[in-house]
Amino acid sequence: MFSLILYEPEIPPNTGNIIRLCANTGMQLHLIEPLGFELDEPRLKRAGLDYAEFTSVSTHKSLEFCLDLLRQPRVFALSTRGRVAYDSPAYKEGDVFLFGSETCGLPQAVLDSLPEEQRLRLPMKEYSRSLNLSNSAAVVVYEAWRQLGFVGGK
Repeated sequence: MFSLILYEPEIPPNTGNIIRLCANTGMQLHLIEPLGFELDEPRLKRAGLDYAEFTSVSTHKSLEFCLDLLRQPRVFALSTRGRVAYDSPAYKEGDVFLFGSETCGLPQAVLDSLPEEQRLRLPMKEYSRSLNLSNSAAVVVYEAWRQLGFVGGK
């Protein structure tokens, strides 16, 4: 299926919600350290409920190590600085979706390392700053899964 990477996530409920999203869509979740919380934090558990047992959640010391482990997949980074609409690419199994931290987003160097057509954005009203991380992840994950015909879903 797909993988989702959170780059230095800071807010436990967002990560908990994304754990639940990944469990319900068959995605793997990768967390790039440092994390702004402990994985056993009660707010994370409450948001993810008992879904962590239904998905793969891994932590990594660096983005580079994570991508090596995933065998250098095609990466789509989501950013308010992206130029391509999230629903424009033709997604394929094995693609990875990369999201930055809630307060900083992705570092410019990370965005610059990807081709422009893999730097995506969600449309928003003019003068809007950003969407909630877990909401953004859900929009992108469901579009990618829809393109594959919701394989494995019911």
